[in-house]
Amino acid sequence: MFNKVLNYVLTPIIDRKLFYEKLGVLGRQPINYTALDLELTSLDKRCTEITSMGYVSGVNGVIDLASCRYDVINSSADLGQSPVIHGLTESILAEGCVLSDALLRMLPRLNDSIVVFHNARLDLAALHNAFVKHKLPQVRVLFVDTLTLALYHLRKQHQVLPLQSATLSVCRQRLGLPNFPEHNALDDALATLELYFAQLQQLGLEKPYNVKELSHTGALGVMRIGEC
Repeated sequence: MFNKVLNYVLTPIIDRKLFYEKLGVLGRQPINYTALDLELTSLDKRCTEITSMGYVSGVNGVIDLASCRYDVINSSADLGQSPVIHGLTESILAEGCVLSDALLRMLPRLNDSIVVFHNARLDLAALHNAFVKHKLPQVRVLFVDTLTLALYHLRKQHQVLPLQSATLSVCRQRLGLPNFPEHNALDDALATLELYFAQLQQLGLEKPYNVKELSHTGALGVMRIGEC
């Protein structure tokens, strides 16, 4: 069953026809970007659960701090090392909101933005599983992955990539961005969106940004989240 779900959510990572259909639905310039980060119980796509989510939007290199949202999720999942990494203990999660409510609040951002991730595959798989579990409406997510953008640049410079060369903090350091508090979903989302806008400048893109100019990097994608 899981193999079927995994193939559904990850195949293909980019469908050009679907991508441009969704881009046409957004249909406006400049396009809104929403960086999204999920804190998860594990790195295993088959069983990981969402313990918190943070997201923030921006346009043309400007981050809208008023758009910030952070939700801790009420979860009884096995937390493993998550409390050590993220500081989200069972008592904190017990005070959190229902996951389906948090996802529904986020749904307009998924529909109306290009979503920015740092490591899109894991978060998209977790989102897909959550949408299926809670029987939420299917949505096509148009996304860009700052991790893939970073790897695009690194592979032009290195035959063998240095260890830890594509973490969010190291990618930011390479572009001269300041340190940030790690392992909080909203802080990570803010750091990801700031990194993305810096990467666009690194590529020499001019405002208003045309996301189609990233097609050669492999960082663009579109996925159906949830079941029909």
